[in-house]
Amino acid sequence: MSSLYCFRHGQAGLRDDYDTLSETGRRQARALGEFLAGRNMTFDAFYTGGLNRQRQTALAIRDAYRAAGVEIPEPVTDTNWNEFDLGAVYRGIAPRLAAEDIEFRREYEALERESADAGSAVHRRWTAADVAVVRAWIEGRHACEAESWAAFTERVRRGLDALAAAKGRIAISTSATPIGVWMGLALRLENRYIMRAAGALYNASISTFRLRGGEVHLSTFNQIGHFADPSLVTFR
Repeated sequence: MSSLYCFRHGQAGLRDDYDTLSETGRRQARALGEFLAGRNMTFDAFYTGGLNRQRQTALAIRDAYRAAGVEIPEPVTDTNWNEFDLGAVYRGIAPRLAAEDIEFRREYEALERESADAGSAVHRRWTAADVAVVRAWIEGRHACEAESWAAFTERVRRGLDALAAAKGRIAISTSATPIGVWMGLALRLENRYIMRAAGALYNASISTFRLRGGEVHLSTFNQIGHFADPSLVTFR
């Protein structure tokens, strides 16, 4: 049996530069690492997805351990833990939705206008346009060059195969939707509930699972007790 500690990455950048941690995201990742190291939480293996924001989070955790004099394995990249590419999904699906649905077109055009302002709150929340695009992608309503929902969930599930023989405590720096997929495996959730679980995850939160006999069991979900500063509590 092994225990899996999944860390969602810290807050990322703006919509047009999302794959990097914001200053808040870097603070969140440091706080997470300091919390774990302060409790001498040791790991037998440490994996990270291949995206910049996932690796930056993993390295911030590693550096916090080193500063505290606590050992932790060097993060190993496993791209099975990558998030899906929302930008590619948008490029493939949004124009088609805009052509067939006037209400979506209005939402989409408003999103594009607001996104041009770096100070807009639209960079830190999901919009009706986001929900519509992701729902169409999950349902497979429009073929596009982006990775399909089926291919994405199968890729994340391959992470289970990679860990089948693992023992002990394993850390993984990943993103919201891969954690949601593992929630789905543990609780047998339908796709829409997988996305709801993913949408509930805070940045730099901790969710834990146990792997036993090839099955996934949920232990804890979305813990953020390591944030003493309320300003570090963010969703996006």
